[in-house]
Amino acid sequence: MNPPPAEHTPGADAAFEREALPWLDDVYRFALSLTRDASDADDVVQETYLRAYRSWHTYTPDSDCRRWLFTICRNVFLRSLERERPTVDLDDVERDVIGAAQVYVTALDEGYTNLFSRVDVVPAIERAVQALPEPFRSAVVIVDIEDQSYEAAAEILGVPIGTIRSRLFRGRRMVQERVLAHARDAGFARDERPTQEPT
Repeated sequence: MNPPPAEHTPGADAAFEREALPWLDDVYRFALSLTRDASDADDVVQETYLRAYRSWHTYTPDSDCRRWLFTICRNVFLRSLERERPTVDLDDVERDVIGAAQVYVTALDEGYTNLFSRVDVVPAIERAVQALPEPFRSAVVIVDIEDQSYEAAAEILGVPIGTIRSRLFRGRRMVQERVLAHARDAGFARDERPTQEPT
């Protein structure tokens, strides 16, 4: 086994254990959301912590270690992807706005205005998030599930905040569409709307 880098003193090792290791479960959960496979997530986490250990001398003590580890994890995941993975155009914002409005109008028309208050849709939401294509899944997971700020997500993913907003907008719309489809498939009752009496 190779000796640790010269920068790793006993004090540095103790700091790594104190600041980085407590986030192991969070990093694994993030890796699993990216890979959607437990074995692949294990590999990504192992590589993430190996790189974090080797680069510990670049970490600013008492800063946001979780964010730093997420950034490394994301980079490890990206390097593991196949070159031919499909890409998604991110520029058509107007189409996204129209699409989001259409989802909302459809929900109103089909009587699902208070779906979230009537039905436990958490499993459907979790499945919908896992089914999101990259890069939308990463943005939704980091901001909506891991409760990171837009600024943190931008730093982790290495993109401008505007891109994060665009990816979140589209990703959330796709989640809404899947949850609405789940409501239809499950046969949840529509809202009863009073009919207007003729005058």
